[in-house]
Amino acid sequence: MIGIALVGLFILLMVIGVPIAFVIAIIALLGILNIPYIPEVTVPVKMLNGLDSFVLLAVPLFILAANLMNRGQISQKLIDFSISLVGHIRGGLAHANILVSMIFAGVSGASQADTAGVGKVLIPNMVNTGYDKETAVGVTAASSTIGVIIPPSIPMIIYAGLTNASIGSLFLAGIVPGVLIGLGMMLVVYILSIKKGYPKYQKASLKQFLKLLYETFPALLTPIIIIGGILTGWYTATEAAAFASLYTLFVSMFVYKTLKIKDLPEILVETLTLSSLSLFALAAASALGELLGYYQVSTLAENFFTTYITHKWLFMSIVIVFFLFVGTFMDAIPAMILFIPVILPAALKLGISPILLGIITIITLAIGLVTPPYGLCLLLAAKIGDLSIERSFSAVFLYILVILIVLVFIAFFPDIVFYIPKLINPELF
Repeated sequence: MIGIALVGLFILLMVIGVPIAFVIAIIALLGILNIPYIPEVTVPVKMLNGLDSFVLLAVPLFILAANLMNRGQISQKLIDFSISLVGHIRGGLAHANILVSMIFAGVSGASQADTAGVGKVLIPNMVNTGYDKETAVGVTAASSTIGVIIPPSIPMIIYAGLTNASIGSLFLAGIVPGVLIGLGMMLVVYILSIKKGYPKYQKASLKQFLKLLYETFPALLTPIIIIGGILTGWYTATEAAAFASLYTLFVSMFVYKTLKIKDLPEILVETLTLSSLSLFALAAASALGELLGYYQVSTLAENFFTTYITHKWLFMSIVIVFFLFVGTFMDAIPAMILFIPVILPAALKLGISPILLGIITIITLAIGLVTPPYGLCLLLAAKIGDLSIERSFSAVFLYILVILIVLVFIAFFPDIVFYIPKLINPELF
């Protein structure tokens, strides 16, 4: 009876708009208070233990790297370089928008930072050069979802912490899907550009391209150093995040000279604010895990799936549909914290790789970044472009279809997607 009441309260708090992190904490506290065998001190102890992880330190550090990139105007350098590569194609600025999101994803691991940093520059520029607001907002919001798919990825780090999966394996497995999604979005842009007659730039000369490559090279080197260092074992994901922050700070202050010491306090405050949202949700979910353990939720879910869901394809279909629904009102990190421990045992029983489950979950929840009512990336892009949520959502619909197609492809043909990662480092797969 108490369990049913807690579920009802959870739904009620969500409906009235209480932040998800506080909802999780309230449910954990009230639930444990009603269990006589578990002391109340369990809640703060579990919350502290949930954050006592070296891996989780990578979360604020990657957010810091993204904020330094945006404030240091490295995003603008990447935009100029992307235009030199694809600007001559019909709809060149929209193609550059997608390409710069793919490059940005290789540094920050945070989609929201991509939307804010790239969107502030490209959305006004696209509108001023002849694109309608729907295309400008739609391309920016949709392409920023790649930020959590192409490594490094903050949700991948959280998932690895929850499941003890290899971060290197997750990072490698995210490369191909991220590139496929980016190329699929570019195909949509190309078709729309021909139909609507969007402009293109004059093709950059070899001299111009080499000049931009030289200027952008320090920024382009960042993802190579981060991913390469992790895969070769030179440093962990957390150490890579720290290096990314220091390297980005050095490049912004001493190479491009676009960042001043006086800018750092504001950047640090912004980083701590954004980091606290995710980490508090993680801490609260650790306390909730004690409550779920008492009610044996994981065991019940495992028994249900192993009894009634005996095919991998059916299980994966249920996971995709479920997380599509959850992602509409919940961020990826609390969603994974709540549900991955519940479904992981069943996935393992069916012989599904935890790496595959992680990639499927993260890509599915990435769609939630551009679907109302949560849709944080959609909200940010719509605000920058001064466009209603309804019109913004209609603008991202085709790009969501691209993500779904890639998602289904990965779910049912994982060997094809993992082929290149296996070549790079077969020991991780």
